Amino acid sequence: MYLLIVTGFSGAGKSCALKSLEDMGFFCVDNMPTELVSSFITLCKGNMIENVALAIDSRASVISKKDITDVLSSIDADHDILFLDCKDDILIRRYSETRRRHPMSVRVEEGIRLERALLQPLKECATFVIDTSELKPKELRLCIEHMHMGESVKNTFTLVVTSFGFKRGVPSDADMVFDMRFLKNPFYEPELRPLSGMNQPVVDYIIADPAALNFINSVEQLLRLTIPKFKQNDKHRLMVAFGCTGGRHRSVFAACTISERLKDMADVTLVHRDLSTEAKDIESRFKSDE
Repeated sequence: MYLLIVTGFSGAGKSCALKSLEDMGFFCVDNMPTELVSSFITLCKGNMIENVALAIDSRASVISKKDITDVLSSIDADHDILFLDCKDDILIRRYSETRRRHPMSVRVEEGIRLERALLQPLKECATFVIDTSELKPKELRLCIEHMHMGESVKNTFTLVVTSFGFKRGVPSDADMVFDMRFLKNPFYEPELRPLSGMNQPVVDYIIADPAALNFINSVEQLLRLTIPKFKQNDKHRLMVAFGCTGGRHRSVFAACTISERLKDMADVTLVHRDLSTEAKDIESRFKSDE
């Protein structure tokens, strides 16, 4: 298990950092009391959680008697400490804009002073220190993504490829939708009807039309062009949907083909939304015909 302790000054961007780490596949917990850290690590190990991020800051001192540095030194896990620093005047401005109360004091300036004294030992032993004074949220995310953390940590981009049937509606969370109904429908071939786009006879039937692979090649080229741009714009997920009438033959073929071709660019998740439902519909039609 790899553990990343996220700490630093209130208002320096810990919430933004945790969101970025969550997108990278971390199990994130904010404001963890120091007394619970060891038990929580044991729990994560027991559940085979590989990457964990804990936000520990001055708020922990309110209910925790144990010194933060003592707890961290006794951690039985591969871990690093990320400390988010920020200039006083920037922190004061941020608190003025959000009108939030500083956790250490009613007066922001006094809270910052107390917090600096409390967290200085953590800063001195931190693996990574990022000054967020001049960073926008997107720039902070990029800094975190470029950190050299544990070997099991990877900056992931998830490509969700799904097939669906138009007669049951277009997936509402799809970013790109491609209509495969311009191809001949295998449903009208009695021997192909009970099969799906994952079966070779159906695949052979579909690609007999040159337009099928020409279209798939064009979609692949489009995605290879756009996925890097999505990554550059701090997007971590793209959902591409292929639809046909029932969601059993043409759309399944397209989704399977594209997901296989793009495994080198992203973590690919393949979903066939209507395949099982369509199979039941076809089975009921056969029974009614009998």
